[in-house]
Amino acid sequence: MSERIRIGQIGVCHEHAAGKMNTLRRMPGVFEIVGFVDDRGTAAPKAAGRDLEPFAGLKQMTEQELFATPGLRAVTVETPNNDLVPAALRCMEKGLAIHMDKPAGEGDALADFKRLLSGCREKRLPFQMGYMFRNNAAMQFCLRANKLGWLGDVFEIQAGMSHDYGGEEYQEYIAKFKGGIMFNLGCHFIDFIVFLMGRPLKITPFLKSAPGYPRGVRNNCLAVLEYAHATATIRACSKEVRGGSHRRLTVCGTKGSIDLSPIERFDGRPLEMRLTLREGNAEYEAGEHILNMGIKQDRYKDQLAELAKMIRGEMENPYTCEHDLLVQEAVLAASGYTEWK
Repeated sequence: MSERIRIGQIGVCHEHAAGKMNTLRRMPGVFEIVGFVDDRGTAAPKAAGRDLEPFAGLKQMTEQELFATPGLRAVTVETPNNDLVPAALRCMEKGLAIHMDKPAGEGDALADFKRLLSGCREKRLPFQMGYMFRNNAAMQFCLRANKLGWLGDVFEIQAGMSHDYGGEEYQEYIAKFKGGIMFNLGCHFIDFIVFLMGRPLKITPFLKSAPGYPRGVRNNCLAVLEYAHATATIRACSKEVRGGSHRRLTVCGTKGSIDLSPIERFDGRPLEMRLTLREGNAEYEAGEHILNMGIKQDRYKDQLAELAKMIRGEMENPYTCEHDLLVQEAVLAASGYTEWK
């Protein structure tokens, strides 16, 4: 049996911080949690940090104490968005493997993000970003189907990342980002689309406010990613009724299509998706298929298991630093921070 990996967490204020710690605690055979750094004093915009139950019984420490912990090998960075890259840079400088949540900061953080990626490459440190669909079974199937040519040439992608949680406090939070909800949530689908399709030729953002909100509250957004013979649209609004359970993905190609909604579920029921094929292949006949993608109880477990394998040298990161940089550049353009070039 492999020796457990000593790991700590910086931050309790990212929207995924509590969930990430819950997952680490469900993996006692893989990780030994040495403690966490409470970052609730940050001035960065945040929408989480009240739920400390996942951290109960764990040692609270300063960042300096965490870095001084004997045998520490990895850190999960779960600070608010704008603190992610600075914290990860400090981890890189200490020679630690990193799981850093998303997105990689606003426009002024891009140079530091490049320095982070370069440092991890030079030091050969595992670096994993927390885009939450990377280990989604249905979306992995979609990537495989495309690679095998089952869908033909993809010409259309439609993605929806809306929700209705958080009340007015969430609207106030999202208003603090120039890129609004596209920056905060659309990034998950940008990661998927760029992995599927490569570098876009053009990116156009439409950053709107939902009815009843001033222009600065960009909580109703659309981004269009253009390719030579395809368009990909990503929509996100924080006021769609039950929007979280209606998140959706459609990928259409000249030989077939995939429809997925909801994108994920953790209610004990299997995730299902529709595959439609013009031609049969070695695994599926022509026609429409409803595929059972299995029951999943934990969004993060498979990704953190991959992190452990990377640390042990058992696998290479399927997402390169070059991909992570391209995604961040696309996120900034789709969120109105930069012009796409």
